[in-house]
Amino acid sequence: MRAVVYKLIAILVLVGCLAAGWLWVSYQSFANEPLSVGGKELRLVVKPGMSLRGVADRLQAKGVLKHPRYLAWMARWRGVADRIKVGEYRITPGTTPSQLLTMLVEGRVIQYSLTLVEGWTFRQVMDAVDSDPHLKHTLKGLKPDEIMVRLGHPGEHAEGRFFPDTYHFPRGTTDQSFLQRAYRAMQGHLMHEWDQRAVDLPYKRPYDALIMASIVEKETALPSERADIAGVFVRRLKKGMRLQTDPTVIYGLGSSFDGNLRRRDLEHDTPYNTYMHRGLPPTPIAMPGLASIHAALHPAPGKALYFVARGDGSHQFSDTLKEHDRAVIKYQLKGHARRFSSYNGKSKNAGEKSDAGGAEDRQDSPSKP
Repeated sequence: MRAVVYKLIAILVLVGCLAAGWLWVSYQSFANEPLSVGGKELRLVVKPGMSLRGVADRLQAKGVLKHPRYLAWMARWRGVADRIKVGEYRITPGTTPSQLLTMLVEGRVIQYSLTLVEGWTFRQVMDAVDSDPHLKHTLKGLKPDEIMVRLGHPGEHAEGRFFPDTYHFPRGTTDQSFLQRAYRAMQGHLMHEWDQRAVDLPYKRPYDALIMASIVEKETALPSERADIAGVFVRRLKKGMRLQTDPTVIYGLGSSFDGNLRRRDLEHDTPYNTYMHRGLPPTPIAMPGLASIHAALHPAPGKALYFVARGDGSHQFSDTLKEHDRAVIKYQLKGHARRFSSYNGKSKNAGEKSDAGGAEDRQDSPSKP
């Protein structure tokens, strides 16, 4: 009888060993065999509160995963069963269950991108943010000052406060979180540049440099000219001259600007009309990039107080009003002298001209580049 029992136990042990071996081989095959996603990628969304077994069951229902129990065993074996991250995942052909589990635990979610462009206004920023389908929209319809309150910066003007860059984020990121990130980036870059600024600048605070940087950003698209443009405006500030720059006037006109800057626009009084008011405008006029911030805080040395557009995207810089008048005739009046506000020194503001950037006396002339 005892021999029969021993024999039965031996058989059971053998069967158990065979079963365990089969399970192990099956599990190993499962762990390293690619998921059945066909020839194209599959999007998997893990929602808050969803367990790993729930994810596995969903994949089984889609015909992607053969043994959901095995995935749960794998997670428990690794000690990560309760560590999967919420988000949207991309499962590409060739992905194995082992790789999938690693993705879920490490939170390798799909990253979308949105680019904020140098020179954009806050309105353009919000147009891009509001239309992005991957962001969660919580700020739509709010005014700029209300948005700044939501971002934790009440009383701050929104213009120019966000750093232009390409930002990557997972689906479901809130627009508020996105803007807070861009705000922090701008603050970080601005303060870093401020700490390394040149000496003897006419700025009382970093915000002044941000305002100047926004003007530089809108005045030229040539990287090689930014420091020279900044140099002209810094010297004009030091001498108490008006900046007389078109982009600030255009910003002050707002939606009434039709694309052509006319003489009457230069005489339209707004806080941003630097033909009428000395010093910097009250706020930035756009979102400056890092190069413009650097230029505002490291202006090129020299004596130039004027510049005029050559018509090819570059500018001619002049030290004196007389030199500048000749440059205006050459580059904007096509070599034909005619009466304009600074011609022959007849500007109503002695020592200044109609425009630091070089526009002639306007009737219906287009805004310069």
